[in-house]
Amino acid sequence: EVQLVESGGGLVQAGGSLRLSCAASGFTFDNYAIGWFRQAPGKEREGVSFISSDDGDTYHTDSVKGRFDISINNAKNTVYLQMNNLKFEDTAVYYCAADPYAEIDPPVAAQYDYWGQGTQVTVSS
Repeated sequence: EVQLVESGGGLVQAGGSLRLSCAASGFTFDNYAIGWFRQAPGKEREGVSFISSDDGDTYHTDSVKGRFDISINNAKNTVYLQMNNLKFEDTAVYYCAADPYAEIDPPVAAQYDYWGQGTQVTVSS
């Protein structure tokens, strides 16, 4: 069974850090686009950070540049999103997504076939 399992969300004060993990089972991340979308209440889903597993190219939306970093551990088939200097406006449900044919710049949710269950990130001001 193909699955993406997310972990690492939680409650943090503004200025703090969290690391999200996205582990794949049932397939490997070879030649995949993988990344994170987020959705806050009343807002549209937004592409946050993405990585291409074949060449390591990355994408970050402007609001997280310099604060978020995405990386991949191919041996563990896991992608990580390191989030630093978190802001109240980063509060959202974060979804891991992956697809072998999707683009990462810009990321389009409709292009991604595999999704995690979502993990809540709450930043208190």
